[in-house]
Amino acid sequence: MKTILFAVRVSDLERSLAFYTAVGYLTLSTIPFEDGSSLIWLRLPDEPSVSLELVHRPADGPVEIGGFAHFAIEVDSLGETIERMTAAGLQPGEPELPGGPDGPKISWLVDPDGYRIELVEWPPSGAPTFP
Repeated sequence: MKTILFAVRVSDLERSLAFYTAVGYLTLSTIPFEDGSSLIWLRLPDEPSVSLELVHRPADGPVEIGGFAHFAIEVDSLGETIERMTAAGLQPGEPELPGGPDGPKISWLVDPDGYRIELVEWPPSGAPTFP
């Protein structure tokens, strides 16, 4: 088994699509429904298939964030990623070292609906592994 994607419900599809495109996601497919709802499948450039689904259901009312903490995106260079995203009009947070100087570097980004995204650059020793 493996996780193939996660879906987030969005209130303004065009605004969210512009945000995630600025993050670096590529659009794979848009699936419209007769009731005005739609799905957009996205992936990052190095991913082989869909990894994020934007769900737009206007009839369900406003999006309310609850019970969802965040998702994480691995980046090669946190500094370069923050610079690129800032130039694209996004507002990533200042770099943090939650594991100390030998641990990962992270930054937080919030999407238009309030979903938190953790940007992670692993240290030279790599990502943690588990038996």
